[in-house]
Formats: sequence, C-alpha cells, structure tokens
Amino acid sequence: MENFIKYGRQSIDEEDIAEVVAALRSDFLTQGPRVAEFENAICEYTGAKYCVALANATAGLHIAVAALELENGCEGITSPITFVASSNAFVYNGLKPVFADIDSDTGNIDPAEIKKKCTAKTRVIIPVHFAGRPCRMSEIQSLADEKNLIVIEDAAHAIGSAYPDGGKVGNCQYSDMTVFSFHPVKTITTGEGGAITTNSKELYDRLVMLRSHGITKDPDFLSENPGPWFYEMQSLGFNYRMTDLQAALGTSQLNKLEKFKARRDEIIWQYNDALGHIKGISIPPEDDNDSCFHLYVVRIDFQKLGITRKELIAMLHRQNIGTQVHYIPVHTQPFYRKKYGYGWGDFPVAEKYYSQVLSLPLYPGMTKTDSERVIDAIRISFKQ
Repeated sequence: MENFIKYGRQSIDEEDIAEVVAALRSDFLTQGPRVAEFENAICEYTGAKYCVALANATAGLHIAVAALELENGCEGITSPITFVASSNAFVYNGLKPVFADIDSDTGNIDPAEIKKKCTAKTRVIIPVHFAGRPCRMSEIQSLADEKNLIVIEDAAHAIGSAYPDGGKVGNCQYSDMTVFSFHPVKTITTGEGGAITTNSKELYDRLVMLRSHGITKDPDFLSENPGPWFYEMQSLGFNYRMTDLQAALGTSQLNKLEKFKARRDEIIWQYNDALGHIKGISIPPEDDNDSCFHLYVVRIDFQKLGITRKELIAMLHRQNIGTQVHYIPVHTQPFYRKKYGYGWGDFPVAEKYYSQVLSLPLYPGMTKTDSERVIDAIRISFKQ
C-alpha cells in the first residue's frame, strides 16, 4: 500500500536527533544556554537586533500585543484569512478585533482595506504573511506611520521569506515586532514553539518579562537588590518559555532552512508546470518577493467543474493524499459572531477565497514520486 502523503509534516534527520539528545544529556532541560543560542541564530539569520523564543506562536502574538500596554477598548486590525490566534491576540488583551478584507490573488490582507477600517480607536495592525508570501509591507508601514499605529507581523508561515528589497522577514524594517511559528507543519520546527523579533530594546525587555511570569532578576530593573536570590514580579506575565530541548532542535533546523526552502521551490515549480494548464484550477500567482512557501494553495472553481470540495478531498484521500483548507474566515467563527456581531457577508473577498481554496501537500521530505502521485491524482480527479 502506498504511503499516505500529508499536506505538511516535519523533516527531522539524525543531526537534529543528536542535538536534542545532547540537550537531554546536558545540565539544562529548560532555562539553559540553548535558548539564547537559538535566539542569537534567529537574529543572525533575519538581521533583527533582539529575539525572544517562546512555547508557541500564539504565546508570541499574545505577549507582543500585551507588551504595547494598550488601553482596553481600543482596536486592532488583522486579516480574516488566518488562524484564529492572530485576532485572538487582540481579545486576550482587551482590544476589539477588526478585520480588513484580502487581496483576492494572494490571500494577504489588502492595505487599502486596512485604511478603510482605521478609526480613532485603532492602535495596532497585525498583517499575516499568508502561505509564506509577505504582505505589501511598505504600504502598511506608510499607513502606520501616517496614523501612528503599531505593526506586528504575523510571520507564522514566513520564516525564510524575504521582501522585494531582499531583507529577510523578521528583520522588522517595516514593523515593531515579528512573530514566527515552529509547529511541525511549518518550514522549520521545534516541536511546538515560536519566537518574536524586534529592534526595540524597550519592547524586548517587556517581552522577556512577560514570557516568564512578569518576573525579573536583572539588577537594572529591580527596585531593591538584597542578594543574588532576589527577584521581583513587576507585571502579570505568563509561563511561555521555550525549553532547551526545543531550542536545540530549532538551532539545528535553522541551519537547514535554505535547503528546505530550495526543496519546497522544486516541488512548487513541478506543481505549477503540471497543474497550471488544468481548466478550473488557478495556481498561486507569481511572487514579487523571495518567498519561502509554507503552503501550496490552489483555487478551484468547484461549481463550474460540477464537484464539491468535500468530494474532491475524499477522492484524494482514497488515493492516500492529504489536503487541508486554509482558512475558514475568522469572522465566521461562532465566538466572533456572538461576541462581536460578525457574520457571513461581512468580507466577501475573503469568503469567496475560502470557498475555492485547497492546500496540496508541500514539505521537503516529499520525493519526486510523491509529488507526481499528487499531480496524477489531481489529473484523474479533473479527468485531465
């Protein structure tokens, strides 16, 4: 029986395993030197001044907004085509989540729509680099500068991507903070895990405390210092620390990022060449950035083809090929409908996009045979 091809999965080798084993055999399983090593490696790769490694990217989004110390009742803007964590970060911190519709080609938030949604209460924008393609950040930065807004890039999909000028996502040239995810389906993994980069020492210091219960032992921040045992809880923080085991894996994975990116590109080129001419399928548009794609998302006119998405997913599953849908628009979730009054019809571009998309398998461990199986299965399903 042929192996099941998931839509995404981790790529772990013996070097990764050896690094985790070395951490297991060390004196520190957590709160040790491996976390700082990983943070420094991320800074070196992205060009950011500071990095805070965390338990997961949701924790990163949460404390990135918390570090801004905004008043309750103000507003934050993000995309409806994202995982719920992006907008939940506003809710956690007492902000009203506001959505701005997307660009129909890329799935990214549309800067023109952001501008329409800005009010006197708007304080922060979280653009989401959907599938790994960076948003139009220069336009978003200009809008933020004009209206004195904070920008937090949700780069959960975009480690390894670069802007048109060549700068790496995460260098914070267009934002105040950038948040990464290292979940197993992402380009590199720490098992679970995330990180925030920033060029602001003030934000960095707040993030470090928020990550660990709001506690500091740094003499520069203590109100008194009776001895080396002393610590102070200066804010209400959280236990969002990354372990040394995770960080050891992350550092090893980061060393392979460019290799992973190259392999993902090869699969994407193969898909584009084979699927681009099939009637009813729209492959991802050309990219002005140097993107490291986390997802390969096609748009399908199911109505024209006379097949439902559910039927296509089932057909592919029977051929041991997994797919996924990214994403159900956040504003249609019951929580957001009940609490904030959002509903179907509010963001028509995002809703139409959702109705047509399907994510096909994409991860470095896929063989040429695997990708050919996916292509053949699509051709059979579309009678090509």
